[in-house]
Amino acid sequence: MTQPVYNYSDAIQEVVYVETPMDSDGDGSNDLIAMDIIRPRETESGVKIPTIMEASPYYGRSSQPPPDRTRGFPGWWDEYFVPRGYAVAQVEMQGTGRSFGCPTTGGPEDTISIKAAVDWLNGRARGFHADGSAAVADWSTGNVGMQGVSYVGTLPNAVATEGVPGLRTVVPIAAISNWYSYANDQGIAWASWGTRYTEYLANYVSVGRSAPGSASAEACEARIDALGDAEQASDSDFTPFWQERDYIPAANKIKTGDTSVFMVHGMTDYNVKTMHFANLWYEVAKRQMPRKIWIHRGAHSNPTSFRNAEWQSVMHRWMDHWLYDIDNGVMDEPMADIQRPDGSWETHSSWPDASTSPVSLSFGPATGEVAGTLSPDAPTGNPTQSFVDQIESQAVKVGDPSEARPGRLVYVTPPLTEELRLSGTPSLDVRMSTNATGSLLSAMVVDYGEGTSVTVAGKEPLELVQEPCQPEDLVNLTGCATPMEVTEAITPQRVLAWGHVNVQNMPDLRRSDELTPGKKYQVRWNTLPTEHVIPAGHRIGLVLTGNYNADPGQVRPARDQVSVGSEITIDLHGSKLSLPVVDGTDGLRF
Repeated sequence: MTQPVYNYSDAIQEVVYVETPMDSDGDGSNDLIAMDIIRPRETESGVKIPTIMEASPYYGRSSQPPPDRTRGFPGWWDEYFVPRGYAVAQVEMQGTGRSFGCPTTGGPEDTISIKAAVDWLNGRARGFHADGSAAVADWSTGNVGMQGVSYVGTLPNAVATEGVPGLRTVVPIAAISNWYSYANDQGIAWASWGTRYTEYLANYVSVGRSAPGSASAEACEARIDALGDAEQASDSDFTPFWQERDYIPAANKIKTGDTSVFMVHGMTDYNVKTMHFANLWYEVAKRQMPRKIWIHRGAHSNPTSFRNAEWQSVMHRWMDHWLYDIDNGVMDEPMADIQRPDGSWETHSSWPDASTSPVSLSFGPATGEVAGTLSPDAPTGNPTQSFVDQIESQAVKVGDPSEARPGRLVYVTPPLTEELRLSGTPSLDVRMSTNATGSLLSAMVVDYGEGTSVTVAGKEPLELVQEPCQPEDLVNLTGCATPMEVTEAITPQRVLAWGHVNVQNMPDLRRSDELTPGKKYQVRWNTLPTEHVIPAGHRIGLVLTGNYNADPGQVRPARDQVSVGSEITIDLHGSKLSLPVVDGTDGLRF
């Protein structure tokens, strides 16, 4: 392992403006991207070192130092890694802080701005000091590791999928992999974000004004307004506006850039929902890229607040391995660390578990009780069941399955005779019809049985990146290391996964079409991924419904509310739930 042999108090701090190949504000000059750097003084005497980079859209919201002065380094990374022979760089995304240009909320400009910083560290881009003199990274080995939380973790995803040489590792924490899925769920906009979220966020990170050097405030205001117009016009269809903000199709380029991935995500993160880590992880795993993952029980948070010492240790070994090529065994350790609801951690050779396989369960009509059945056996005949699309709370929708409620259908397995582990993403294949021209379907996978429900608090994105995170905070568990608040309650059920779909967007998310009342449609959609152990004696349940209001599952009614009050009929013979069960059918016993 690298050792703290360099004097932090003697470290060099400098501001570099990196030239990009774009002019996002239309002022006739290529955008310049501001980067604060701290590095050992010995790099002035020929010592070459790698760089740990944190690129962010939020720096300008905390302070606006003079063009030639760094804002300081409020995190623990610099005080830990600079003495160990690393540079630490803070990069301001285009249109934010002191950087030039206009923010575009996940657009190609985000990627281009941060890629330019990696290119400068590899001698492929020009850089300047505030006085206009040339800045050259002759101290850089070219090896770069990017890390960050939330939007700050999204930028590493964006740059990695460009296959940038020199970007050796990315550590996306609670990060977005597809901006469409951040604002929508399979044809339905998340109610909490509205229909012009990209415009709101671009204004938020630019503090409501153009960055210094922009052609004019109006130039960026028009560009930002256009984001909202394009988002609203999409009407939750997966239009080109959203397609260029989807990093998953380019995941193969991560391998081209020889980049490793270390993901961290909370299973109850309802800000950046769990499909963001899972869908990108599946692509990375498919290509056998070097990778590691931590899946914790909490919400939108930083590992320093729930596993501080272990995080610092593994990041030291991870960066040493990937940026200094030190063979320290970190890649021989288990790939997946998973936290259970009781707070304990387990290690596994992979995620989803290597023995996971999909198990299909068919819907059966009620047999002596109100709830229908979930079974590997298909129902006989052609039974159908209907419900009325009505807006209720999630708690009402998943309540006692033995109670008949017009706004839902419930299907449950017999009690499990052995505990069962789900590891992966459940999916639905449902044959349905409706008496309306639009329909929203929601599915919730439920653990029915008395047990402990655990809620772990998260933080707002700006809070995560602005709160104190000095070494003393890590030691004293303050600021960034303040443990998350945990509440526990004994409940009769727990929602393990949920997902929504606008039937008008099936089978193609790129467009929506009115439904023909009475016509049967085969609708396929995924829920959020899950990682959960269901105890013996409990039952697995599936709740099918339409609109509902809930936190975190809050969705807006389908287009023009045409589905609210409609009747939806499910053809049981053509409908199935697929569960990712460890040990497959052998793991499902009742």
